[in-house]
Amino acid sequence: MHSVDFIAESSSNGVVERDFTVGEVPGVLWSPASGSDRAPLVLMGHGGGTHKKAPAMAGRAHRLVTGCGFHVATLDAPGHGGRPRTAHDEQEIAVMQRAMAAGEPVGPIVVRYNAHLAERAVPEWQATLDALQEVPEIGAEGPVGYFGLNMGTAIGVPLTAIEPRITAAVFGIFWHESLAETAKQITIPIEFVLQWDDEHIPRQSGLALFDAFASKEKTLHANAGRHKELPRFEADSAVRFFGRHLGLAVTSPA
Repeated sequence: MHSVDFIAESSSNGVVERDFTVGEVPGVLWSPASGSDRAPLVLMGHGGGTHKKAPAMAGRAHRLVTGCGFHVATLDAPGHGGRPRTAHDEQEIAVMQRAMAAGEPVGPIVVRYNAHLAERAVPEWQATLDALQEVPEIGAEGPVGYFGLNMGTAIGVPLTAIEPRITAAVFGIFWHESLAETAKQITIPIEFVLQWDDEHIPRQSGLALFDAFASKEKTLHANAGRHKELPRFEADSAVRFFGRHLGLAVTSPA
């Protein structure tokens, strides 16, 4: 089993940011600067075409750390950020770019390619969670959440379906075609976000994915706006959601 190798550290505004690797997979862990008290962990998946330290990711992580006192970990998905692209990655990206340039629907391409990425990313996330739970200020007994939109949902749904350590999740802004059957396996509390005027994801597709989750506690957040116009207040909502379901109390490691 791989361990966490911390390779860089910085801090600002009460948040410590540590770059790490688990095997060859690069990630970043944001933590409270207040000390080594044990706290819940939120795994956070980024969207397609971005990376682990994209502004939206860093902003959401800082809100979770400062608002809840949690640890937040992100990874570069396969073919993203600091990770090399395979020939298959290059081929799918080229097909997607041609469709966008021609004004053709990109949904079928994105769904297919993201399903391929999820097959590669889910085992990496599980190995990373194993390694992070060896870090004293996280530990193996604390609650774990998952937060991922767009491609972060494409990876997070199959991860959450097979990972019992994840006990609450925020998903959204993705098509139902490749995820609905897997979503039926998920019963933990979820918060689901969609954009009512999304130009890429048909409204009924997003609603169908929300409907597929078997969770008794699930909340739909439908916001006016297009695909990339997600309101910033949804990050604050996620902070409240994880605060309720993962708990705010922290204790010192044994």
